[in-house]
Amino acid sequence: MNLLITGGAGFIGSHFVRAVLADRLPGLEGASVTVLDKLAYGGSLAALGLVAESKRLDFVPADAVDAPVVEAALRGHDAVVHFASAGAASDVAGVQVLLEAARRHDVARFLHVSTGDVYGSIDTGAWAERAPLAPTTPEAAGKAGADLMALAYHRTHGLPVVVTRCSDNYGPYQHPGRTVPRLVTSLLDGRAAALSGDGGRVRDWLHVDDHCHGIALALTAGRPGEIYHIAGSVELAERDLTELILAEFGLGWEHVATVPDGRTTDHRRALDDDKIRRELGWRPHVEFTAGLAATIDWYRANPTWWRPLLS
Repeated sequence: MNLLITGGAGFIGSHFVRAVLADRLPGLEGASVTVLDKLAYGGSLAALGLVAESKRLDFVPADAVDAPVVEAALRGHDAVVHFASAGAASDVAGVQVLLEAARRHDVARFLHVSTGDVYGSIDTGAWAERAPLAPTTPEAAGKAGADLMALAYHRTHGLPVVVTRCSDNYGPYQHPGRTVPRLVTSLLDGRAAALSGDGGRVRDWLHVDDHCHGIALALTAGRPGEIYHIAGSVELAERDLTELILAEFGLGWEHVATVPDGRTTDHRRALDDDKIRRELGWRPHVEFTAGLAATIDWYRANPTWWRPLLS
């Protein structure tokens, strides 16, 4: 199988590429990969360093909105896995360029990777796949628009589109501006860990390994036109997450600084993942405390990767 992977130098995309080329994902053994990435925020060639010499990997430095480049890059590929995200307007424009090219080239599968952010906040319970979309930020609205565009290409043109929506991810190679690496790298640098607001925001945490496994199952066995949730293994308020990270460092709350949270954000996010469990047999395998400890160890061992990104 030949895969075109957009955003394949980003956090989740690069992990997926590395896993494919290491033959760690079901149904994708031996697959070849073309990565299309413009190397903006979160994208780094260093994230592909471990597989850079693979004969099964090609790299195209380009934006998904560049129609002629996408057209040329997609030729000869069996499937698209679309990770790229570049802002509200570009999300919709980029996915439409890809969908149109995929339609012309008659690709066998188009996997659109989205996020639970598109639903907004939920006080109790968890969002199911058919819940109404109610994004609260421009970024989430862009994602929601891209989701709808992808599903519309299935309904109108019969393009075999599958959409996945995930919980908040963590793991190695995540930009230090994100929650877990922000807290971890601050402590590694001898700075106070910055806790936003009262630390009451609740997220369901998903290791990037488990996320990529779910994406592979949806790509190879998901039903066209369907949405699959890939949810995390533990739900935590940010202050509880901070406490777990402090414990890994053997530090106390005197190493935490509370900072104002001026952003509009969802108080609680949670996804119901019963569908992917029933239909595709997916289960999260990375226990959270073990995954968190391994993630901290990775950042401790790789300061040359994350320190240049702090600015």
